[in-house]
Amino acid sequence: MIENCGSGVSLAAPPTPQAWGKRLARYAKPDGTRAVGQLLTTAAPLLASAAALFWGLSQGFWPAVAFAVPAALFVVRLFVIQHDCGHGSYFRSGRVNNALGRVLGVVTMMPYAAWRRDHAVHHASSGNLERRGIGDVTTLTVAEYRARSRWQRLAYRFYRHPLVLFVMGPAYMLMVRYRIPMTNPFRDGSIWLSILGTNVAAAVLGIGLAALVGPVAFLAGWGTMLLLATTIGVWFFYVQHQFEDTYWRPAATWNFHAAALQGSSYYDLPRPLHWLTGSIGFHHIHHLASRIPNYRLRACFEENPELHRSRRVTLWGSLNSARLALWDEETQKLVSFRHAARAA
Repeated sequence: MIENCGSGVSLAAPPTPQAWGKRLARYAKPDGTRAVGQLLTTAAPLLASAAALFWGLSQGFWPAVAFAVPAALFVVRLFVIQHDCGHGSYFRSGRVNNALGRVLGVVTMMPYAAWRRDHAVHHASSGNLERRGIGDVTTLTVAEYRARSRWQRLAYRFYRHPLVLFVMGPAYMLMVRYRIPMTNPFRDGSIWLSILGTNVAAAVLGIGLAALVGPVAFLAGWGTMLLLATTIGVWFFYVQHQFEDTYWRPAATWNFHAAALQGSSYYDLPRPLHWLTGSIGFHHIHHLASRIPNYRLRACFEENPELHRSRRVTLWGSLNSARLALWDEETQKLVSFRHAARAA
């Protein structure tokens, strides 16, 4: 809705939370036929591209690389389906969602219940300065950074370096963070069961594939595919919340709907990439109404012009977000270390 006001143009006030709830409710309805269709159009190409990857390994480095990229993208698409199962949005049945999510977690190597718990905390606290630390990218404010000791600042700069976030980070997530339970087994028994059960099931699957294609080819091919897919996933998660005009507020003034619409980006990708990544680029809609399945996000976006006002991030422009590292509470922007130093 756009209104002409004298010499300028202004947008009408956004819908209230209650109005959003009513408007988006019709999209939050799982469609079994579409869900099964998406699952088939993801699993079949993944198997084909994985087979091509193993064949490419016998032909040389570049053929293997050429097939590893599409295989990794289909793993990402499969993970988006697992992600929807965690939100209870993929199928109508909660039991079916959970069963499918656990199976897909073995393929993606992301234990379903453990990851789902962390992700639920992320949705409930995204943009809240007093609830940082679970399911998010650690972000300090400029004031907090300046109050740290020299070694603490150095450690944070190391952590926020792109090589750490997007090279070492995905390897840590894949091989340590979701392989080794790090909580009290008596308090979080279900999380231990999720992680260790996924490890055992993945090991059985891996032994079977290694017997079929050879242990070296399996480790090189499957390992590369999973690591690349995890790297893509980490990048998407990062850029969907870490951009200049994102949203961070103290708990007293934090607002769920504002955090969703202002602190989650609309990652404006070419349509084939939207398809390959399960439309997760419409991330502001997902945070506003997480029960909308990924296969309905585009329709929701196209039929609700107010959703076009969100923080739009282009593929090229998203590269600049890698240098941002500190939340400036004065300017209400995410800034680089260099910017913060100049401001000081």
